[in-house]
Amino acid sequence: MKINNLTKNVVATTGAVAFAMTMTAGVANAADKKQEKCFGIVAKGQNDCGTSAHSCAGQAKVNNHPEEWVYVPAGLCERIAGGKTTK
Repeated sequence: MKINNLTKNVVATTGAVAFAMTMTAGVANAADKKQEKCFGIVAKGQNDCGTSAHSCAGQAKVNNHPEEWVYVPAGLCERIAGGKTTK
């Protein structure tokens, strides 16, 4: 069985569309769940929003800075070592 370029492109495009739709559904489900800010557990470059040192997500300069935060499911933060729901 020989697969031509058109078939390859159709399969690749279908896969990409299916992946995008799955990711969109995952985002909608995540938004439905209650989230809370968790301070002090963020890895370098993985923060969710700005602080007094910078104005955007993804700009944390060091790991576990007490002012940096990330959204986690409600109730999880206090179970993470070093996690705090307030600064």
